[in-house]
Amino acid sequence: MTENRTQNLIVLDMAGTTVADGGLVERAFGQAAERLGVEPGTPDHADKLQYVLDTMGESKISVFRHLFGTEELARRANSAFEEAYGELVDGGLVTPLPGARAAIEKLRADGRTVVLTTGFARVTQDAILDALGWQDLADLTLCPADAGGRGRPFPDMVLTAFLRTGAVDDVRDLVVAGDTAYDMLSGRRAGAGTVAGVLTGAHDRAALTEHGATHVLTSVAELPALLVESA
Repeated sequence: MTENRTQNLIVLDMAGTTVADGGLVERAFGQAAERLGVEPGTPDHADKLQYVLDTMGESKISVFRHLFGTEELARRANSAFEEAYGELVDGGLVTPLPGARAAIEKLRADGRTVVLTTGFARVTQDAILDALGWQDLADLTLCPADAGGRGRPFPDMVLTAFLRTGAVDDVRDLVVAGDTAYDMLSGRRAGAGTVAGVLTGAHDRAALTEHGATHVLTSVAELPALLVESA
């Protein structure tokens, strides 16, 4: 007998999955790195930027710990990055990905609980939500600090969504969607039954599948229909 899964808790990434930021991560990193003496155009700058791009989806403070070595430098870099990113967001350079808002509204109308997650700090997440008018769009929003400090690829934010909402009784009822390999890893490590990669962000189909995607979608707009079909 097949067990009927409810799939009533949806954990969605933001940048690259529901939000388009037009390369703001690279621009904000450039400003932050320059403040710490990493000159644009140097091999060191190129190497550090490549690492930032390779680890898209990971908690930014973790990325800066790796790049700068000490906690003090990492926190300085992270603060500079968040400040620069926030200024770019305030400048109107973030937009919803096509169909993202409608997908979230459809998921909630279908009785599902939706949680938006990010690797950014809370101040940056709130700036994005404010810029889009999304403060009340989801049932809950989470950043790494809300989950004890560890972001993706750890499962902590997904499991925090599971614990805080109480929307489902079994982690296999979780649905995780994101655009990066780290989104896929965090979903699988949390035990989610559906881990959907989307092709609107950092990583391609091969990377998403390699890191555990159960489905790969053109965009998050396809997610509500997928869940109806698989019910």
